[in-house]
Amino acid sequence: MQNYKKNGKNDYRLLIILYFCIVMKIFTAAQIRELDKYTIEQEPVKSIDLMERAARSVADAITERWSKEVPIVVFAGHGNNGGDALAVARMLLDRGYEVETFLFNISGSLSADCAENKRRLLDRRNNHLTEVTQEFDPPRLEAGMLVVDGLFGSGLNKPLAGGFASLVKYINGSQAEVVSIDVPSGLMTEDNTYNVRANIIHATLTLTFQQTKLSFLFEENQTFVGELQILDIGISEQGISNIDTQYTLLEEDDIRRLIKPRSPFAHKGTMGKALIVAGSYGMAGAAVLATKACLRSGVGKVTIHTPKRNAAILQMSVPEAVLHIDREETIFSEAASTDDYQALGIGPGLGTSEQTCIAMIAQLRRAQCPAVIDADAINILAVRRAWLQQLPKGVIMTPHAKELDRMEGQSLDSFERLTKARQLAERIQGIVVLKGHYTAICLPDGHVIFNSTGNAGMATAGSGDVLTGIITALLARGYKQREACMLGVYLHGLAGDLAAEELGEESLIASDIIAFLPKAWTALRP
Repeated sequence: MQNYKKNGKNDYRLLIILYFCIVMKIFTAAQIRELDKYTIEQEPVKSIDLMERAARSVADAITERWSKEVPIVVFAGHGNNGGDALAVARMLLDRGYEVETFLFNISGSLSADCAENKRRLLDRRNNHLTEVTQEFDPPRLEAGMLVVDGLFGSGLNKPLAGGFASLVKYINGSQAEVVSIDVPSGLMTEDNTYNVRANIIHATLTLTFQQTKLSFLFEENQTFVGELQILDIGISEQGISNIDTQYTLLEEDDIRRLIKPRSPFAHKGTMGKALIVAGSYGMAGAAVLATKACLRSGVGKVTIHTPKRNAAILQMSVPEAVLHIDREETIFSEAASTDDYQALGIGPGLGTSEQTCIAMIAQLRRAQCPAVIDADAINILAVRRAWLQQLPKGVIMTPHAKELDRMEGQSLDSFERLTKARQLAERIQGIVVLKGHYTAICLPDGHVIFNSTGNAGMATAGSGDVLTGIITALLARGYKQREACMLGVYLHGLAGDLAAEELGEESLIASDIIAFLPKAWTALRP
Protein backbone atom coordinates (compact mmCIF):
# COMPACT_ATOMS: atom_id res chain seq x y z
CA MET A 1 0.00 0.00 0.00
CA GLN A 2 1.26 3.43 -0.86
CA ASN A 3 2.01 6.00 1.81
CA TYR A 4 1.34 9.72 1.42
CA LYS A 5 2.51 12.47 3.74
CA LYS A 6 -0.15 14.66 5.22
CA ASN A 7 0.20 18.42 4.90
CA GLY A 8 -2.66 19.69 7.04
CA LYS A 9 -6.04 19.11 8.66
CA ASN A 10 -8.02 19.17 5.43
CA ASP A 11 -5.58 17.26 3.22
CA TYR A 12 -7.66 14.72 1.30
CA ARG A 13 -4.90 12.19 0.82
CA LEU A 14 -4.64 8.95 2.76
CA LEU A 15 -1.79 7.52 4.74
CA ILE A 16 -2.36 3.83 5.34
CA ILE A 17 -0.01 2.16 7.80
CA LEU A 18 -0.42 -1.54 8.43
CA TYR A 19 1.18 -2.89 11.56
CA PHE A 20 0.97 -6.66 11.34
CA CYS A 21 -1.06 -7.60 8.29
CA ILE A 22 -1.93 -6.35 4.85
CA VAL A 23 -5.48 -5.24 4.27
CA MET A 24 -7.22 -7.33 1.66
CA LYS A 25 -10.94 -7.66 2.38
CA ILE A 26 -13.22 -4.69 2.96
CA PHE A 27 -16.11 -5.51 5.29
CA THR A 28 -19.52 -3.95 5.80
CA ALA A 29 -20.64 -2.69 9.21
CA ALA A 30 -22.64 -5.90 9.76
CA GLN A 31 -19.62 -8.05 8.89
CA ILE A 32 -17.42 -6.03 11.26
CA ARG A 33 -19.80 -6.88 14.11
CA GLU A 34 -19.75 -10.51 13.01
CA LEU A 35 -15.94 -10.52 13.05
CA ASP A 36 -15.82 -9.03 16.54
CA LYS A 37 -18.24 -11.67 17.75
CA TYR A 38 -16.26 -14.46 16.06
CA THR A 39 -13.01 -13.24 17.64
CA ILE A 40 -14.60 -13.04 21.09
CA GLU A 41 -15.97 -16.57 20.80
CA GLN A 42 -13.04 -18.29 19.09
CA GLU A 43 -9.94 -16.71 20.66
CA PRO A 44 -11.57 -16.68 23.21
CA VAL A 45 -11.42 -13.17 24.63
CA LYS A 46 -13.89 -11.10 26.63
CA SER A 47 -15.42 -8.21 24.72
CA ILE A 48 -14.09 -5.75 27.31
CA ASP A 49 -10.57 -7.12 26.80
CA LEU A 50 -10.89 -6.78 23.01
CA MET A 51 -11.96 -3.18 23.60
CA GLU A 52 -8.93 -2.71 25.85
CA ARG A 53 -6.69 -4.00 23.06
CA ALA A 54 -8.25 -1.59 20.57
CA ALA A 55 -7.99 1.36 22.96
CA ARG A 56 -4.34 0.62 23.69
CA SER A 57 -3.52 0.70 19.98
CA VAL A 58 -5.28 4.08 19.70
CA ALA A 59 -3.48 5.46 22.76
CA ASP A 60 -0.15 4.26 21.35
CA ALA A 61 -0.82 5.99 18.03
CA ILE A 62 -1.75 9.24 19.79
CA THR A 63 1.29 9.26 22.08
CA GLU A 64 3.58 8.65 19.10
CA ARG A 65 2.38 11.89 17.48
CA TRP A 66 1.40 14.26 20.28
CA SER A 67 3.42 15.20 23.34
CA LYS A 68 2.17 15.51 26.93
CA GLU A 69 2.10 19.28 26.51
CA VAL A 70 -0.95 19.00 24.21
CA PRO A 71 -4.27 19.29 26.12
CA ILE A 72 -6.70 16.55 25.07
CA VAL A 73 -10.50 16.62 25.05
CA VAL A 74 -12.27 13.28 24.62
CA PHE A 75 -15.88 13.08 23.41
CA ALA A 76 -17.43 9.66 24.04
CA GLY A 77 -20.80 8.32 22.93
CA HIS A 78 -22.99 5.82 24.75
CA GLY A 79 -22.05 2.79 22.65
CA ASN A 80 -18.90 0.74 22.16
CA ASN A 81 -17.14 3.53 20.25
CA GLY A 82 -17.67 5.60 23.38
CA GLY A 83 -16.29 2.72 25.45
CA ASP A 84 -13.15 2.81 23.29
CA ALA A 85 -12.87 6.55 23.88
CA LEU A 86 -13.25 6.23 27.66
CA ALA A 87 -10.54 3.55 27.74
CA VAL A 88 -8.27 5.78 25.64
CA ALA A 89 -8.86 8.68 28.05
CA ARG A 90 -7.87 6.46 31.00
CA MET A 91 -4.71 5.24 29.26
CA LEU A 92 -3.66 8.76 28.31
CA LEU A 93 -4.17 9.89 31.91
CA ASP A 94 -1.99 6.99 33.06
CA ARG A 95 0.72 8.20 30.68
CA GLY A 96 0.72 11.68 32.11
CA TYR A 97 -1.46 13.53 29.61
CA GLU A 98 -3.90 16.29 30.56
CA VAL A 99 -7.29 14.85 29.54
CA GLU A 100 -10.83 16.18 29.88
CA THR A 101 -13.58 13.69 28.99
CA PHE A 102 -17.25 14.17 28.11
CA LEU A 103 -19.52 11.12 28.08
CA PHE A 104 -22.83 11.68 26.26
CA ASN A 105 -25.48 9.52 27.93
CA ILE A 106 -28.60 11.30 26.69
CA SER A 107 -30.69 8.12 26.59
CA GLY A 108 -29.60 7.01 30.05
CA SER A 109 -28.41 3.70 28.65
CA LEU A 110 -24.76 2.83 28.09
CA SER A 111 -23.52 -0.34 26.39
CA ALA A 112 -22.13 -2.84 28.90
CA ASP A 113 -18.51 -2.25 27.91
CA CYS A 114 -18.98 1.51 27.81
CA ALA A 115 -20.40 1.40 31.36
CA GLU A 116 -17.45 -0.70 32.53
CA ASN A 117 -14.96 1.75 31.04
CA LYS A 118 -16.82 4.62 32.67
CA ARG A 119 -16.32 2.83 36.03
CA ARG A 120 -12.62 2.25 35.31
CA LEU A 121 -12.08 5.89 34.36
CA LEU A 122 -13.85 7.11 37.51
CA ASP A 123 -11.39 5.02 39.53
CA ARG A 124 -8.58 7.31 38.32
CA ARG A 125 -7.72 10.40 40.32
CA ASN A 126 -8.27 13.65 38.46
CA ASN A 127 -10.32 11.81 35.83
CA HIS A 128 -12.05 15.05 34.73
CA LEU A 129 -15.06 13.06 33.48
CA THR A 130 -18.31 14.89 32.79
CA GLU A 131 -21.38 12.79 32.01
CA VAL A 132 -23.80 14.72 29.81
CA THR A 133 -27.43 13.70 30.23
CA GLN A 134 -29.26 16.91 29.31
CA GLU A 135 -27.64 20.31 28.97
CA PHE A 136 -24.13 20.55 27.60
CA ASP A 137 -21.73 23.43 28.09
CA PRO A 138 -19.02 22.76 25.48
CA PRO A 139 -15.37 23.19 26.48
CA ARG A 140 -13.21 25.75 24.75
CA LEU A 141 -11.38 24.21 21.81
CA GLU A 142 -8.31 26.04 20.53
CA ALA A 143 -5.34 25.61 18.25
CA GLY A 144 -2.74 23.40 19.92
CA MET A 145 -5.39 21.15 21.46
CA LEU A 146 -6.37 17.63 20.43
CA VAL A 147 -9.92 16.29 20.25
CA VAL A 148 -10.49 12.53 20.43
CA ASP A 149 -13.74 11.70 18.64
CA GLY A 150 -15.40 8.59 20.04
CA LEU A 151 -19.03 9.58 19.57
CA PHE A 152 -20.17 7.09 16.93
CA GLY A 153 -18.35 4.25 15.22
CA SER A 154 -18.98 1.84 12.36
CA GLY A 155 -22.53 1.01 13.45
CA LEU A 156 -24.07 4.36 12.50
CA ASN A 157 -26.90 3.94 9.98
CA LYS A 158 -28.52 7.38 9.74
CA PRO A 159 -27.35 11.01 9.57
CA LEU A 160 -26.60 12.82 12.80
CA ALA A 161 -29.15 15.41 13.91
CA GLY A 162 -30.00 17.60 16.86
CA GLY A 163 -27.43 18.09 19.59
CA PHE A 164 -24.88 15.70 18.12
CA ALA A 165 -25.01 17.53 14.79
CA SER A 166 -24.39 20.78 16.66
CA LEU A 167 -21.47 19.25 18.54
CA VAL A 168 -19.91 18.03 15.30
CA LYS A 169 -20.21 21.50 13.78
CA TYR A 170 -18.67 22.99 16.92
CA ILE A 171 -15.68 20.64 16.72
CA ASN A 172 -15.25 21.25 12.99
CA GLY A 173 -15.36 25.00 13.55
CA SER A 174 -12.48 24.89 16.02
CA GLN A 175 -8.76 25.05 15.32
CA ALA A 176 -8.08 21.89 17.33
CA GLU A 177 -6.75 18.79 15.64
CA VAL A 178 -9.10 15.78 15.68
CA VAL A 179 -8.43 12.06 16.02
CA SER A 180 -11.43 9.88 15.18
CA ILE A 181 -11.63 6.36 16.59
CA ASP A 182 -12.44 3.81 13.87
CA VAL A 183 -14.76 6.08 11.81
CA PRO A 184 -15.25 9.88 11.89
CA SER A 185 -18.53 10.41 13.73
CA GLY A 186 -21.40 10.99 11.31
CA LEU A 187 -19.76 9.05 8.45
CA MET A 188 -21.30 5.69 7.57
CA THR A 189 -19.05 2.83 6.54
CA GLU A 190 -20.62 2.23 3.11
CA ASP A 191 -23.38 4.41 1.67
CA ASN A 192 -23.35 8.15 2.41
CA THR A 193 -25.38 9.19 -0.63
CA TYR A 194 -28.09 10.83 1.47
CA ASN A 195 -25.99 11.70 4.48
CA VAL A 196 -25.88 15.27 5.82
CA ARG A 197 -22.29 16.17 5.07
CA ALA A 198 -22.26 19.22 7.34
CA ASN A 199 -22.86 16.87 10.28
CA ILE A 200 -19.76 14.70 9.83
CA ILE A 201 -16.51 15.13 11.77
CA HIS A 202 -13.53 16.43 9.79
CA ALA A 203 -10.75 14.32 11.26
CA THR A 204 -7.09 15.20 11.14
CA LEU A 205 -6.35 11.51 11.66
CA THR A 206 -8.64 8.48 11.58
CA LEU A 207 -7.44 5.43 13.51
CA THR A 208 -9.48 2.58 12.12
CA PHE A 209 -9.45 -1.02 13.28
CA GLN A 210 -8.11 -3.96 11.25
CA GLN A 211 -9.43 -3.05 7.77
CA THR A 212 -10.16 0.09 5.83
CA LYS A 213 -13.85 0.92 5.37
CA LEU A 214 -15.53 1.14 1.97
CA SER A 215 -16.50 4.79 2.38
CA PHE A 216 -12.85 5.70 3.02
CA LEU A 217 -12.06 4.87 -0.61
CA PHE A 218 -14.40 7.51 -2.04
CA GLU A 219 -13.12 10.91 -3.11
CA GLU A 220 -15.76 13.06 -1.43
CA ASN A 221 -15.15 11.43 1.98
CA GLN A 222 -11.44 12.21 2.24
CA THR A 223 -12.12 15.58 3.83
CA PHE A 224 -13.72 13.67 6.74
CA VAL A 225 -11.19 10.85 7.02
CA GLY A 226 -8.07 13.01 6.74
CA GLU A 227 -5.02 10.85 7.31
CA LEU A 228 -5.83 7.18 7.74
CA GLN A 229 -3.96 4.73 9.92
CA ILE A 230 -5.07 1.11 10.15
CA LEU A 231 -4.47 -0.55 13.51
CA ASP A 232 -4.18 -4.30 13.96
CA ILE A 233 -6.17 -5.20 17.08
CA GLY A 234 -5.89 -8.96 16.71
CA ILE A 235 -9.18 -9.72 15.00
CA SER A 236 -9.32 -13.44 14.18
CA GLU A 237 -7.45 -14.21 10.95
CA GLN A 238 -9.60 -17.31 10.52
CA GLY A 239 -12.71 -15.16 10.86
CA ILE A 240 -11.39 -12.75 8.24
CA SER A 241 -10.65 -15.67 5.95
CA ASN A 242 -14.04 -17.31 6.45
CA ILE A 243 -16.26 -14.30 5.81
CA ASP A 244 -16.99 -13.62 2.16
CA THR A 245 -17.08 -10.01 1.06
CA GLN A 246 -17.98 -8.26 -2.17
CA TYR A 247 -15.10 -5.81 -1.84
CA THR A 248 -11.36 -6.44 -1.79
CA LEU A 249 -8.24 -4.31 -2.11
CA LEU A 250 -5.40 -5.44 -4.38
CA GLU A 251 -2.16 -6.41 -2.67
CA GLU A 252 1.26 -6.71 -4.21
CA ASP A 253 1.34 -10.41 -3.35
CA ASP A 254 -1.90 -10.91 -5.31
CA ILE A 255 -0.23 -9.38 -8.36
CA ARG A 256 3.02 -11.33 -8.05
CA ARG A 257 1.04 -14.57 -8.12
CA LEU A 258 -0.67 -13.53 -11.35
CA ILE A 259 2.45 -12.85 -13.42
CA LYS A 260 3.08 -15.51 -16.04
CA PRO A 261 6.67 -16.72 -16.43
CA ARG A 262 8.31 -15.79 -19.72
CA SER A 263 9.75 -18.82 -21.47
CA PRO A 264 13.41 -18.49 -22.48
CA PHE A 265 12.28 -19.89 -25.86
CA ALA A 266 9.57 -17.23 -26.33
CA HIS A 267 9.33 -15.43 -29.66
CA LYS A 268 6.97 -12.77 -30.98
CA GLY A 269 4.59 -15.41 -32.31
CA THR A 270 4.11 -16.96 -28.88
CA MET A 271 3.76 -13.68 -26.91
CA GLY A 272 0.48 -12.67 -28.50
CA LYS A 273 -0.76 -10.29 -31.18
CA ALA A 274 -2.83 -7.23 -30.27
CA LEU A 275 -4.94 -4.93 -32.44
CA ILE A 276 -5.39 -1.31 -31.37
CA VAL A 277 -8.11 0.73 -33.12
CA ALA A 278 -7.48 4.34 -32.19
CA GLY A 279 -6.84 7.88 -33.30
CA SER A 280 -8.86 10.15 -35.55
CA TYR A 281 -6.95 12.92 -37.34
CA GLY A 282 -5.71 15.36 -34.72
CA MET A 283 -5.84 12.66 -32.03
CA ALA A 284 -2.94 10.53 -33.22
CA GLY A 285 -1.35 10.98 -29.79
CA ALA A 286 -3.98 8.76 -28.18
CA ALA A 287 -3.11 6.01 -30.63
CA VAL A 288 0.61 6.48 -29.98
CA LEU A 289 0.17 6.23 -26.19
CA ALA A 290 -2.05 3.15 -26.31
CA THR A 291 0.27 1.41 -28.77
CA LYS A 292 3.47 2.22 -26.88
CA ALA A 293 1.92 1.05 -23.60
CA CYS A 294 0.81 -2.16 -25.29
CA LEU A 295 4.34 -2.82 -26.56
CA ARG A 296 5.85 -2.04 -23.13
CA SER A 297 3.59 -4.65 -21.54
CA GLY A 298 5.29 -7.63 -23.12
CA VAL A 299 3.10 -8.41 -26.13
CA GLY A 300 4.79 -9.98 -29.13
CA LYS A 301 3.28 -7.82 -31.86
CA VAL A 302 0.96 -4.79 -32.03
CA THR A 303 -1.00 -3.64 -35.07
CA ILE A 304 -2.53 -0.17 -35.01
CA HIS A 305 -5.56 0.56 -37.19
CA THR A 306 -5.76 4.32 -37.80
CA PRO A 307 -6.77 6.85 -40.51
CA LYS A 308 -4.41 7.58 -43.40
CA ARG A 309 -3.27 10.99 -42.13
CA ASN A 310 -1.98 9.45 -38.90
CA ALA A 311 0.26 6.98 -40.70
CA ALA A 312 3.44 9.05 -40.78
CA ILE A 313 3.04 10.08 -37.13
CA LEU A 314 2.57 6.49 -35.98
CA GLN A 315 5.38 5.18 -38.18
CA MET A 316 7.84 7.64 -36.67
CA SER A 317 6.54 7.56 -33.09
CA VAL A 318 6.12 3.79 -32.76
CA PRO A 319 8.32 2.09 -35.35
CA GLU A 320 7.86 -1.27 -33.59
CA ALA A 321 4.13 -1.32 -34.43
CA VAL A 322 2.56 -2.61 -37.63
CA LEU A 323 0.24 -0.11 -39.34
CA HIS A 324 -3.16 -1.05 -40.69
CA ILE A 325 -4.44 2.02 -42.54
CA ASP A 326 -8.11 2.91 -42.72
CA ARG A 327 -9.45 3.83 -46.16
CA GLU A 328 -10.56 7.24 -44.85
CA GLU A 329 -8.14 10.13 -44.45
CA THR A 330 -9.24 11.42 -41.04
CA ILE A 331 -11.60 8.96 -39.32
CA PHE A 332 -12.03 5.30 -38.44
CA SER A 333 -14.58 4.02 -40.95
CA GLU A 334 -14.16 0.28 -41.45
CA ALA A 335 -13.88 -2.67 -39.09
CA ALA A 336 -10.66 -4.65 -39.32
CA SER A 337 -10.51 -8.42 -39.16
CA THR A 338 -9.53 -9.78 -35.74
CA ASP A 339 -8.90 -13.35 -36.91
CA ASP A 340 -5.14 -13.08 -36.41
CA TYR A 341 -5.27 -11.31 -33.03
CA GLN A 342 -5.65 -12.44 -29.43
CA ALA A 343 -6.93 -9.06 -28.14
CA LEU A 344 -8.57 -5.86 -29.33
CA GLY A 345 -8.31 -2.39 -27.78
CA ILE A 346 -10.65 0.24 -29.22
CA GLY A 347 -11.56 3.83 -28.47
CA PRO A 348 -8.66 6.18 -27.64
CA GLY A 349 -8.97 9.33 -29.77
CA LEU A 350 -11.40 7.56 -32.09
CA GLY A 351 -13.90 10.40 -32.54
CA THR A 352 -17.67 10.08 -32.64
CA SER A 353 -18.68 10.77 -36.25
CA GLU A 354 -21.64 8.76 -37.53
CA GLN A 355 -19.42 6.69 -39.79
CA THR A 356 -17.07 5.96 -36.90
CA CYS A 357 -19.97 4.93 -34.66
CA ILE A 358 -21.19 2.37 -37.18
CA ALA A 359 -17.65 1.06 -37.76
CA MET A 360 -17.05 0.81 -34.00
CA ILE A 361 -20.05 -1.42 -33.26
CA ALA A 362 -19.27 -3.47 -36.38
CA GLN A 363 -15.73 -3.95 -35.07
CA LEU A 364 -17.01 -5.20 -31.73
CA ARG A 365 -19.63 -7.47 -33.28
CA ARG A 366 -17.05 -9.22 -35.41
CA ALA A 367 -14.42 -9.43 -32.69
CA GLN A 368 -13.21 -12.99 -32.26
CA CYS A 369 -11.01 -12.12 -29.30
CA PRO A 370 -11.29 -10.37 -25.90
CA ALA A 371 -11.89 -6.63 -26.26
CA VAL A 372 -11.13 -3.47 -24.25
CA ILE A 373 -13.52 -0.54 -24.82
CA ASP A 374 -12.33 2.91 -23.80
CA ALA A 375 -12.75 6.65 -24.35
CA ASP A 376 -14.76 7.54 -27.49
CA ALA A 377 -15.95 3.95 -27.89
CA ILE A 378 -17.64 4.35 -24.49
CA ASN A 379 -19.03 7.76 -25.45
CA ILE A 380 -20.53 6.25 -28.60
CA LEU A 381 -22.25 3.54 -26.57
CA ALA A 382 -23.51 6.13 -24.09
CA VAL A 383 -25.75 7.70 -26.76
CA ARG A 384 -26.61 4.37 -28.40
CA ARG A 385 -27.43 2.28 -25.37
CA ALA A 386 -29.28 -0.37 -27.37
CA TRP A 387 -25.90 -1.36 -28.79
CA LEU A 388 -24.85 -2.59 -25.35
CA GLN A 389 -26.81 -5.76 -26.11
CA GLN A 390 -24.49 -6.43 -29.06
CA LEU A 391 -21.28 -6.40 -27.04
CA PRO A 392 -19.41 -9.70 -26.83
CA LYS A 393 -19.58 -11.48 -23.49
CA GLY A 394 -16.54 -10.80 -21.32
CA VAL A 395 -15.88 -7.37 -22.81
CA ILE A 396 -13.89 -4.90 -20.67
CA MET A 397 -15.01 -1.27 -20.40
CA THR A 398 -12.68 1.30 -18.80
CA PRO A 399 -14.67 4.50 -18.11
CA HIS A 400 -13.65 7.36 -15.89
CA ALA A 401 -16.35 8.92 -13.71
CA LYS A 402 -17.74 11.33 -16.31
CA GLU A 403 -17.83 8.66 -19.01
CA LEU A 404 -19.79 6.37 -16.70
CA ASP A 405 -22.16 9.22 -15.86
CA ARG A 406 -22.81 9.71 -19.58
CA MET A 407 -23.53 6.01 -19.88
CA GLU A 408 -25.60 5.44 -16.73
CA GLY A 409 -26.79 8.90 -15.71
CA GLN A 410 -25.44 11.45 -13.25
CA SER A 411 -24.61 10.06 -9.80
CA LEU A 412 -24.95 11.92 -6.52
CA ASP A 413 -21.74 10.46 -5.10
CA SER A 414 -19.09 7.80 -5.56
CA PHE A 415 -21.09 5.03 -3.85
CA GLU A 416 -24.00 5.51 -6.23
CA ARG A 417 -21.60 5.64 -9.19
CA LEU A 418 -19.93 2.41 -8.03
CA THR A 419 -23.35 0.78 -7.71
CA LYS A 420 -24.15 1.75 -11.30
CA ALA A 421 -20.80 0.42 -12.51
CA ARG A 422 -21.52 -2.90 -10.78
CA GLN A 423 -24.96 -3.07 -12.34
CA LEU A 424 -23.51 -2.29 -15.79
CA ALA A 425 -20.95 -5.09 -15.43
CA GLU A 426 -23.71 -7.55 -14.53
CA ARG A 427 -25.91 -6.32 -17.39
CA ILE A 428 -23.27 -6.69 -20.12
CA GLN A 429 -21.73 -9.77 -18.49
CA GLY A 430 -18.36 -8.11 -18.74
CA ILE A 431 -15.96 -6.13 -16.57
CA VAL A 432 -16.25 -2.40 -15.86
CA VAL A 433 -12.99 -0.79 -14.76
CA LEU A 434 -14.10 2.46 -13.10
CA LYS A 435 -10.99 4.62 -13.12
CA GLY A 436 -10.10 6.86 -10.20
CA HIS A 437 -7.78 7.18 -7.19
CA TYR A 438 -8.87 3.69 -6.13
CA THR A 439 -9.74 2.25 -9.53
CA ALA A 440 -12.61 -0.23 -9.08
CA ILE A 441 -12.69 -3.42 -11.12
CA CYS A 442 -16.37 -4.39 -11.19
CA LEU A 443 -16.89 -8.04 -12.11
CA PRO A 444 -20.09 -9.48 -13.60
CA ASP A 445 -20.79 -11.44 -10.40
CA GLY A 446 -21.00 -8.21 -8.36
CA HIS A 447 -17.53 -8.45 -6.81
CA VAL A 448 -15.43 -5.27 -6.76
CA ILE A 449 -11.63 -5.22 -6.58
CA PHE A 450 -10.05 -1.86 -5.70
CA ASN A 451 -6.56 -0.95 -6.84
CA SER A 452 -4.08 0.39 -4.29
CA THR A 453 -1.46 1.98 -6.58
CA GLY A 454 -1.46 5.34 -8.34
CA ASN A 455 -1.30 9.01 -7.43
CA ALA A 456 -2.76 12.41 -8.26
CA GLY A 457 -0.03 13.12 -10.82
CA MET A 458 -1.72 10.58 -13.09
CA ALA A 459 -4.68 12.94 -13.50
CA THR A 460 -3.40 13.94 -16.91
CA ALA A 461 -4.59 13.55 -20.50
CA GLY A 462 -3.64 10.23 -22.04
CA SER A 463 -3.31 8.27 -18.81
CA GLY A 464 -6.41 6.24 -19.67
CA ASP A 465 -5.06 5.49 -23.16
CA VAL A 466 -1.99 3.99 -21.50
CA LEU A 467 -4.17 1.72 -19.37
CA THR A 468 -6.05 0.54 -22.46
CA GLY A 469 -2.76 -0.44 -24.08
CA ILE A 470 -1.57 -2.31 -21.01
CA ILE A 471 -4.74 -4.36 -20.53
CA THR A 472 -4.94 -5.14 -24.27
CA ALA A 473 -1.37 -6.45 -24.20
CA LEU A 474 -2.07 -8.68 -21.21
CA LEU A 475 -5.15 -10.14 -22.88
CA ALA A 476 -3.10 -10.85 -26.02
CA ARG A 477 -0.50 -12.61 -23.88
CA GLY A 478 -3.11 -15.03 -22.59
CA TYR A 479 -4.25 -13.52 -19.29
CA LYS A 480 -7.95 -14.01 -18.52
CA GLN A 481 -10.03 -10.83 -18.43
CA ARG A 482 -10.14 -10.63 -14.63
CA GLU A 483 -6.40 -11.17 -14.23
CA ALA A 484 -5.58 -8.77 -17.08
CA CYS A 485 -7.59 -6.03 -15.38
CA MET A 486 -6.04 -6.66 -11.97
CA LEU A 487 -2.48 -6.77 -13.24
CA GLY A 488 -3.11 -3.93 -15.69
CA VAL A 489 -4.47 -1.38 -13.21
CA TYR A 490 -1.83 -2.29 -10.62
CA LEU A 491 1.04 -1.95 -13.12
CA HIS A 492 -0.40 1.29 -14.47
CA GLY A 493 -0.59 2.79 -10.99
CA LEU A 494 2.79 1.44 -9.92
CA ALA A 495 4.47 2.91 -13.01
CA GLY A 496 2.81 6.21 -12.15
CA ASP A 497 4.07 6.00 -8.58
CA LEU A 498 7.62 5.28 -9.71
CA ALA A 499 7.43 8.17 -12.17
CA ALA A 500 6.10 10.54 -9.50
CA GLU A 501 8.84 9.47 -7.12
CA GLU A 502 11.48 10.60 -9.59
CA LEU A 503 9.72 13.42 -11.45
CA GLY A 504 7.14 14.67 -8.97
CA GLU A 505 3.37 14.60 -9.34
CA GLU A 506 3.07 18.08 -10.84
CA SER A 507 5.23 17.30 -13.88
CA LEU A 508 3.90 13.84 -14.62
CA ILE A 509 2.54 13.20 -18.14
CA ALA A 510 1.09 10.07 -19.69
CA SER A 511 4.23 9.13 -21.60
CA ASP A 512 6.12 9.10 -18.27
CA ILE A 513 3.86 6.26 -17.14
CA ILE A 514 4.93 4.27 -20.20
CA ALA A 515 8.58 5.14 -19.60
CA PHE A 516 8.38 3.68 -16.09
CA LEU A 517 6.52 0.50 -17.03
CA PRO A 518 9.82 -1.44 -17.30
CA LYS A 519 10.68 -0.47 -13.71
CA ALA A 520 7.17 -1.46 -12.58
CA TRP A 521 7.54 -4.89 -14.19
CA THR A 522 10.99 -5.29 -12.63
CA ALA A 523 9.67 -4.36 -9.19
CA LEU A 524 7.03 -7.09 -9.40
CA ARG A 525 9.26 -9.84 -10.69
CA PRO A 526 10.43 -12.37 -8.03
